[in-house]
Amino acid sequence: MTPMNPAWGHLAGAIILLMMFTFIGIWFWAWRRYHKPTFNRMARLPMEDEAETGTEENRP
Repeated sequence: MTPMNPAWGHLAGAIILLMMFTFIGIWFWAWRRYHKPTFNRMARLPMEDEAETGTEENRP
């Protein structure tokens, strides 16, 4: 067997860093104050849908 090329370790490390920075970037983008009204509106959508139908047949 031949030993693994050391370049693969550097490539794997670079890919992991890229994925980590992508995750942190998306997390930072989602938690900005600018998005709070939109997320609050989306959080209320299930309750608004139930209020529009006027039925509560899905409740136990």
